[in-house]
Amino acid sequence: MPTEQIDLSKLQIRREHDELTAPPSRPKYWLVVYGAATLFLILSVFFFLRNTFGGEEIVEVTTVTMMSPTQANALLTASGYVVAQRKASIASKATGRIMYLGFREGDKVKQGDVIARIESADVEAALAQARADLDVAKAEKSDAEQSLGRSKKLLERQLISQAEFDGVKARFDRVVASISSRQAAVKAAEVQLENTRIRAPFDGTILSKNADVGEVVAPFAAGASSRVAVVTIADMSSLEVEADVSESNIERITVGQPCEISLDAYPDKRYRGNVDKIIPTADRAKATVLTKIRFVEQDKRVLPEMSAKVHFLSMQSSEPTDGEPRLAVDPLALTTRNGGKVAFIMHDNIVVETPVSIGNAMGRLIEITSGLSAGDKVVLKPSESLRSGSRVKLKQ
Repeated sequence: MPTEQIDLSKLQIRREHDELTAPPSRPKYWLVVYGAATLFLILSVFFFLRNTFGGEEIVEVTTVTMMSPTQANALLTASGYVVAQRKASIASKATGRIMYLGFREGDKVKQGDVIARIESADVEAALAQARADLDVAKAEKSDAEQSLGRSKKLLERQLISQAEFDGVKARFDRVVASISSRQAAVKAAEVQLENTRIRAPFDGTILSKNADVGEVVAPFAAGASSRVAVVTIADMSSLEVEADVSESNIERITVGQPCEISLDAYPDKRYRGNVDKIIPTADRAKATVLTKIRFVEQDKRVLPEMSAKVHFLSMQSSEPTDGEPRLAVDPLALTTRNGGKVAFIMHDNIVVETPVSIGNAMGRLIEITSGLSAGDKVVLKPSESLRSGSRVKLKQ
């Protein structure tokens, strides 16, 4: 065919191959799936962090305690220690080695009992010599007395001169003076011997033993290896509580005022007491006045240096006569839920809602008859949003 006869306008490019080989278009719903998953993850992390770190409610707590009605209505409460008013560290007046020690800690002694003895061989020898010298002086006195009697008769008969009589009388006087001197020497030796015996100055109980057999004791402990006090004793009937009362409250305390004493060692036991003395001076550093409270009744379990709390009562309360201590808590720790009283007990920063039953008011506290135990930590002023299982944090 001749070239001139070809119609080029009828030529065209076919694109079926391109349409078959091109990749299919991706659907749009995958964006929605990815977005929902990301949002869920973000919300999960947010709620986890909020519950773990940012969801803790800040609260205040108080402790459930055992308290008697008299303590709840006390005018004032002070802390102190049991102190023996008669207490002594017994030392030796002589220097020597301990040869005998007859008592141990906790033993009771009577006034005059020999607690210990130190070596005394030299003192005993000196006493024996003094007594022998006294015996010699007494024998000389007998001879001088007889000579004086004979000389007196001879003088009356003028058979001897006055000078001779005066010489005999002077010899008698010297013998009498010698006896007095020998008696004083014997007394001094006896005192020295007594100083080797360490005796109890009053009835009491041995609190501590500071030396033992074989150790050297001295009045002033001049040597490094010597001891001063052998034992320490105290009169247990003289035990009193010494409590520091603030200057601002001292005017509320009077001598003879009734008190109730509780010891940390025996929290369930209460002791009656009375204010014995108010020391007429103040402690400048602590701004307190020392007050001494005497026990009305003695108890062998009460020991020196025990810590105590003193509840000063009004003069109308002659003595605490109520029963055993009762469970009490601050009424601000109670709230009403579903028509009943509840408290929130805290354990490891998690609170547990607990129904409680209440009794009578005890001063600023309220009696708890059931639901709580002594020592429980409960939330003060619980909020409406607080629920059992909620995490809380103590207010700093």
